[in-house]
Amino acid sequence: MKNTIFEKEKLTALFEKLSTSSTILIFGHKSPDGDSIGSTLALHHYLAAKGITSRVIHPDGFPNFLKWMKGTDSILCFDKNSSEVKELILQAEVIFNLDFNEQSRVGMELGELLKKSEATKVMIDHHQQPDDFADFTFSDTSSCSTCQLVYEFIEANDDLRLISPEMGSCLYSGILTDTGSFRFSSVTEKTHQIAAQLIAAGVNHSAIHEAIYDVNTPERLKLLGYTLNNKLEVLPEIKTAIISLTKQELLKHNTQKGYTEGFVNMALSMLGIEVAVFVKEDDKMVKISFRSKGEIPVNEFSKMYFNGGGHINAAGGASQLSVEETVNKIKKELPAFLSQLTQ
Repeated sequence: MKNTIFEKEKLTALFEKLSTSSTILIFGHKSPDGDSIGSTLALHHYLAAKGITSRVIHPDGFPNFLKWMKGTDSILCFDKNSSEVKELILQAEVIFNLDFNEQSRVGMELGELLKKSEATKVMIDHHQQPDDFADFTFSDTSSCSTCQLVYEFIEANDDLRLISPEMGSCLYSGILTDTGSFRFSSVTEKTHQIAAQLIAAGVNHSAIHEAIYDVNTPERLKLLGYTLNNKLEVLPEIKTAIISLTKQELLKHNTQKGYTEGFVNMALSMLGIEVAVFVKEDDKMVKISFRSKGEIPVNEFSKMYFNGGGHINAAGGASQLSVEETVNKIKKELPAFLSQLTQ
């Protein structure tokens, strides 16, 4: 069954615009993950297969374990190429916004530039409560990933034959990472059907899993060991586990971008734990990752207390407090929030 958000009339109008546009940009969100990198590159490859030229832009860099995907070497990062990106935005006729549903998700400065742009804007995203900034909005909050939506975008255009092994590998990577290796409740029968079709198109699923997950360095494993031994706090009365790391601790372990990816899932994997929180000090703020099981809406908790959001079982937030103060705030507010869910 094809996704009904991709109406034929809207797609026809969009591709008419694309066919007459010379500067087409594809943006992903800040601190890009597998779904952000995978979806933007897959769309870029798909448009190229249709004879349409585009540029992929991200606000900042991404982990080494994603750099094997075809096209990563051509991604422009705003924090390193701000002048070039600003010029491209001024010239842009179409701007795709992938894997984010509000323009602030690319950062304050870049977000303001996108808001001011007069280009036709397209959103393809699966996060809840999408903004209405786009001229073409393809939003499905029940979808497991933006990569699944890009696949369905291609499918709606009757172009599945254009999916190459390289394009398919980008799509598979985003689905794999955003579903926790197909473990989250957002995974449906359609998700597995798409995975099967991508494998049939030449995607080597075991090689992708190895490229993403079997890349630990001694330094990362030592950081993980330190974190679990010294910074894991279990609150059995509310079935919650909290991990926290200060900037000083991260520097001491020579932490590289992507080293803490998945730490929050380690906490969630504990027997009897239904909510996991990872608190990490960044350069300008404290970042928070929330994970949960079942129907516990950690996105609502994050929105209430940490100006965040995301999905029911996976959300993010930020704090201007210290790491210790942020952890204490979570421990103060979370019990009441969880108790209200059972009333």
